[in-house]
Amino acid sequence: MIIIFLFYALIILFIFNTMTEKFCAKLEMNAKKQANVFRVTNIMILILLVSSYVSVLNVMM
Repeated sequence: MIIIFLFYALIILFIFNTMTEKFCAKLEMNAKKQANVFRVTNIMILILLVSSYVSVLNVMM
């Protein structure tokens, strides 16, 4: 189960990082602001992934 969820998490992180990169390129952000956007986006996505994993574990037990 954990291997499937890790694979899913990597795909989700890749998709969101790709979309964030396109967003930053479209707005022509400087490097410092772009790094902050990536950090916030990745932290939020990781929080969502961890909470969904915990939820799935609670349902299975």
